[in-house]
Amino acid sequence: MKADERFFPFEEDFRDPYARDRDRVLHCSSFRRLEYKTQVFLNHEGDYFRTRLTHSLEVSQIARTLSRKLGLNETLAEVIALSHDLGHTPFGHVGGDELDKLLKEDGRPLGFEHNFQSFRVLTKLEKRYKDFDGLNLTFATLEGVLKHSYPYKKPFLATLDERFALDKHPSLEAMVVDHADEIAYTSHDIDDGIKYGLISFDDLFENALFQRVDEKIQKEGIKRGEKLYRHRFVAGLIKLLVEDFISNSKERVQYYRQDIPICKTLDAKEPIPVGFSLEVSKELKKLKKLLFTLLYRHEKIVRKMHAGKQCIRGLYKAFIEDVNLMSSHQKELLEVRSKERVVADYIAAMTDRYAIKTYHELYGLSF
Repeated sequence: MKADERFFPFEEDFRDPYARDRDRVLHCSSFRRLEYKTQVFLNHEGDYFRTRLTHSLEVSQIARTLSRKLGLNETLAEVIALSHDLGHTPFGHVGGDELDKLLKEDGRPLGFEHNFQSFRVLTKLEKRYKDFDGLNLTFATLEGVLKHSYPYKKPFLATLDERFALDKHPSLEAMVVDHADEIAYTSHDIDDGIKYGLISFDDLFENALFQRVDEKIQKEGIKRGEKLYRHRFVAGLIKLLVEDFISNSKERVQYYRQDIPICKTLDAKEPIPVGFSLEVSKELKKLKKLLFTLLYRHEKIVRKMHAGKQCIRGLYKAFIEDVNLMSSHQKELLEVRSKERVVADYIAAMTDRYAIKTYHELYGLSF
């Protein structure tokens, strides 16, 4: 199968296939809903903090830069980045984990996985054509959304078309998106955590990456206590990670791209040909571990996420017990999908504030 081949009838169009994919994603309902879905901080905490929408845009920008500097297809990387979080539930990862648990408790072994849900959004849940579901995107885009994070061996892939092979890597562009995602959320979660007062720069001082960025900022004459320091730190960390990724990946990308326009023949047993240097990779893992301990497990974050889990569980329980609580469109879908999957899809598509509003309507409780 060619990289730009589709599952549905081909349409004549003036755009490059991946530009067409990008435009369709940007105009779909699921992309707009990302504006009110949690990244780390609940949306109603304040207007400053990242949401799934701003995060997706930031990942896209970094992925485009990396792809351009590595001689890859910038537009393919862009559309994968813009699509990669479409399947996320309200309340971030804890919402998805709770739906996964609920589905498995109800005898649905595939559970819930946000990469697979993003794929389902693009191929089933968005409706833009009379004769088939989905947005009619290229194979490379769909594969990149499904398999941009490694390892690929997940239960849902065994249920898909054999072309989404577990033993093959996706495109190099998809691998770039995975690392762009890591760069974006690490740097910007630090920004939001500092802004919210949950962590301080002193908490991160033991990390070698922090020290390298800090040294450059100090040379600019900006002290750690100054307001400008936070902005310079975030920019400096992104720059350090991007430059290391490019310098460490360029030679290998050139080797793998000699005869393969889209990297479909690269065996998944082979090491990922793009990534950070060993030194930066080790320090980045340590930095992320610090954030997990100090930020993601902070009392204020954990309490909000616990409340989010209860909201997801309450909505799921109510809709399973009485499908008439759902919209007429959702009830129509019960003719072609299991009740559990229809309910999970309905909840997953909700924004944080709509989930909270619906929970309040059903249970008469404030959130």
